[in-house]
Amino acid sequence: MKPDTAGTAGYSENAAALAEQYESIEFEDVHQDVLHLFPDQACHVLDIGAGSGRDAAALVRKGHAVIAVEPTTALRDEGKRRHPVANLEWVDDHLPALPVIQQRKQQFDLILLTAVWMHLETEERHAGMQVLADLLRPRGNIFMSLRHGPVPEGRKMFDVSAQETIVLGEKFGLKKKHVSERRDMLDRGEVSWSHVVLEKS
Repeated sequence: MKPDTAGTAGYSENAAALAEQYESIEFEDVHQDVLHLFPDQACHVLDIGAGSGRDAAALVRKGHAVIAVEPTTALRDEGKRRHPVANLEWVDDHLPALPVIQQRKQQFDLILLTAVWMHLETEERHAGMQVLADLLRPRGNIFMSLRHGPVPEGRKMFDVSAQETIVLGEKFGLKKKHVSERRDMLDRGEVSWSHVVLEKS
């Protein structure tokens, strides 16, 4: 996937409106099903597809050091403007390979993908899961939310199930720690979400 193409299609031209939409929901509400699984002690976090930086900034406020990966320039700029905080670094990189992040030879305690994974095609998800597993420290966790429902015009998405994601993770030494389903926070009746947490053995 190249920046501002494929899975990121439709985000650049709507960045300001999308950022407003993202920021209208609090971190604690978006992740309420899995809040109890986020680490209490300070750790290193990789937020992939960080969007407006809502989640990344919230995790920084909780004491974590966060790298926010966002391939859409306009959204990355929105995030920098909205959340000028210390311990939050913005990086222009993209799945499935994350070449910039991989070059750092760094591992993370927590990897977050909020409404990101369903933008990847089957082959990209397979390659991406290998990369995520390699970037995760032992006993580290990957938090994912998966969107289900009609694809907005101009976007590229696939209906990726929680079970498929769990099975794929198992191929790379990741085991299911949590799975849940919930309604859409913006009250779009045709949209629902799965929350999946995978732990590295």
